[in-house]
Amino acid sequence: MQKNRFFDLSVSTNSIGRFNLEKKNILRSPYQRDRDRIIHSTAFRRLKHKTQVFVNTTDDHYRTRITHSLEVSQIARTLAKIFRLNEDLCETLSLAHDLGHTPFGHAGEEALNECMKKKGGFDHNIQTIRIVTLLENRYYNFQGLNLSIETIDGLVKHNGPIYDIRNINNILGKNFFKKKINFKKSPSLEAQVASISDDIAYNSHDLEDGLKAKLFNLRDLKDIPVLKRIIKKHNKNIKRFTQDLILRQIIREIIDEMVKDIISNTKINIKKYKICNINDVYNSKYPIVCFSDKMKLFDISIKKFLKEKMYFHKSVIKKTNYGKVIIKRLFTKIKKKPEKYMDIEKVKKSDLDRAICDFIAGMTDRFAINLYNKSK
Repeated sequence: MQKNRFFDLSVSTNSIGRFNLEKKNILRSPYQRDRDRIIHSTAFRRLKHKTQVFVNTTDDHYRTRITHSLEVSQIARTLAKIFRLNEDLCETLSLAHDLGHTPFGHAGEEALNECMKKKGGFDHNIQTIRIVTLLENRYYNFQGLNLSIETIDGLVKHNGPIYDIRNINNILGKNFFKKKINFKKSPSLEAQVASISDDIAYNSHDLEDGLKAKLFNLRDLKDIPVLKRIIKKHNKNIKRFTQDLILRQIIREIIDEMVKDIISNTKINIKKYKICNINDVYNSKYPIVCFSDKMKLFDISIKKFLKEKMYFHKSVIKKTNYGKVIIKRLFTKIKKKPEKYMDIEKVKKSDLDRAICDFIAGMTDRFAINLYNKSK
């Protein structure tokens, strides 16, 4: 009975459609096609050379946006299986959620937002939508990847329902979605799973990268809820195994704890909010897939810790600030002579700034650095 109820909460394997009409494929479901279009996109390939935390010229073994996206996908599929959700949709949303990120991580996003202040600003989530609907041109009959409406809905609502659509209107244009997206409705459970998997992946894996980079050590984590107990458990192995191996065990256990908490708390929420079908999911006023209060405290604590010890570490800030300088100077240089850097024949004068923004946002760290050095 419980299993059937979970099954009723998933997005149907038969999509309600795409923005542009296409024939159905007899070999793959709509969401398999969406996933494959994401994987084969240029924007997805570029993620392997885009900063997660460390600028992509720092070390070969630190995570990039592509490894992060694959890790999110793996966690999301695990949760999807438990709740009998649409696994292909979960995977698609996980792989696509970071497509809109700039080079140099959040520092790059801040720089581009400043460059575009008078032209609607920049937001990496909205940029993801621009990529999959406008910029990835691979088909004769339409712009973008023509993903299913359910996938677009999940990407738009990666952080939940949207009550203020001014940013979307400014960056994409009014009625861009032709009234096919209801912004105020809650996202599907598949979208909620992809979003929480994103949190799990970057909390645990940024922690691993920070420890490997020696920005902090295990002793610094002793006061963080949940972690304290896990670290204490593994301290007994310090003399028998390398610190690297112990670290991997700790990270695995952190992920395991968070995933188990999500499963337990989501089951409680389904019962608490009387979620019986997918319409109940869309009409819910509360997130259904979320951490328990205990794990929320860990989530807040680890984010605060990483912000102080890692994201704002002087060695990280130095490189990301250099990235900001590169992006701002590239924007200025390209604007002075855009035809030297990009094909502007089909770009309207009023859209030039946005086209330059798209061009820079799509760059990898290496490409941006090389172009900046050449254009000095």
